[in-house]
Amino acid sequence: MSRKKKSFALMMERFSHQVTVWAGSSWAFIIALSIIIIWGVSGPIFKFSDTWQLVINTGTTIVTFLMVFLIQRSQNKDALAIHLKLNEIVAALEGSSNRLIDVEDLTEAEVQVLHKYYQKLASMAKRDSKLTQSHSIEEAEAHHEQKHGKKRGGKY
Repeated sequence: MSRKKKSFALMMERFSHQVTVWAGSSWAFIIALSIIIIWGVSGPIFKFSDTWQLVINTGTTIVTFLMVFLIQRSQNKDALAIHLKLNEIVAALEGSSNRLIDVEDLTEAEVQVLHKYYQKLASMAKRDSKLTQSHSIEEAEAHHEQKHGKKRGGKY
């Protein structure tokens, strides 16, 4: 990316961050509420005309349209940051499954397969007294079968 594009992108990022922070503030809410109250009180002055209604409809539509993009941008950045933090935790924990690193990039079908895996693991963990005893379905099954004296592949 050229220096000019980087500078513009950085400027836009700062601007959108500041607007996002401000839009989520108490002052922004107070201003929005004040505008609605002023608009409502001015209704009788303008005889509740179509133009009077159009002013608030147009204003709120424009603000909503712009806020959708700001909120989405903020959510994308927050989600990416959370994914990176979780990936770091998964990668750092001994015994954790590396299958979960970048799980958000998997297809929905692949996520469903992992979900079923962890549902089964959670179900087995509920039957055991310590939830932290196993890290995989295989290990949990072996532990569960050993604990309850069941055969597994000809062994107890």
